[in-house]
Amino acid sequence: MSQRKNKKITLIAVPALAAAAVGAVAFAATWSESPRESRTPASAPQQAVAKATMGDPDDPATWKLPIEAYLPTRAELRLVSSNRDEAIDACMADAGYPEWTPAPDLPAIGGRTLTDWRYGVHDAAKAAERGYHPDAEAQKAYDAAMEEGAVDESGADEGSLRNCGTQADGTAPALPADDFAQQISGDAFRQAEQDPKVVAAFAQWSSCMKGKGYDYAKPMDANDDPQFNDPSTVTDAEIATAKADVACRDKYQVEKTWFDAEAKLQQAAIARHQEKLTEVASGTKAIVAKAKVSAQ
Repeated sequence: MSQRKNKKITLIAVPALAAAAVGAVAFAATWSESPRESRTPASAPQQAVAKATMGDPDDPATWKLPIEAYLPTRAELRLVSSNRDEAIDACMADAGYPEWTPAPDLPAIGGRTLTDWRYGVHDAAKAAERGYHPDAEAQKAYDAAMEEGAVDESGADEGSLRNCGTQADGTAPALPADDFAQQISGDAFRQAEQDPKVVAAFAQWSSCMKGKGYDYAKPMDANDDPQFNDPSTVTDAEIATAKADVACRDKYQVEKTWFDAEAKLQQAAIARHQEKLTEVASGTKAIVAKAKVSAQ
């Protein structure tokens, strides 16, 4: 792996591993925290359809959706991305741009797992401190990394970068950007909002919020309110809204109802596409194995 130091980091876009956009209040992720060894369907074919599980019933961050059995873990995403970045880095040095270096992995921000914040804020203590914003230190680290990686002083041209990206494809291929498992995850998340039980829970939540002085139709409407979009500012109004939001969510079990509906949709989709999803998991396992060998 490259040992060159003190190079200016660049955020020049290269064909690489697809990553979810992360903002001050972005919640849905496309990775799983679960160790692959304990969940890969390809190594346990007797489990035809993955099931949802719940750790702490009161903490959505500990819940796991069925599709997580087919998604790469965050560690696997980073391994593949880092391995590919190193290949591009070495190629760019050979092409005459020793000062070029790939952008670093951005610090984690927002949800800790796929289900943490997937359905919105759920921790009353954190809502009382940060409203709909991530932890202050996590936000600070994220902003610093973004600022550090915003300038490229290597003078690299796009042609060389594309060529090095193509070369890296042969030695350290990226996981597919258009992953079928991620598609199922996103589709189920959206479709779950139409489930009658979810619709009813949303209506109860909306009525509860209205009784506290807030006019929102759905939980994510409060979370996505433009007045709370400034990543550097947490207002008293935001904190008050988030506290009311969590209280109404808890009263009508909004997260649990939404999670159950989404898990049911995912299980149905997995059953319909079991063979393809097993191929996806096997393909991911092969790419990760290759990345591990290259990183040694």
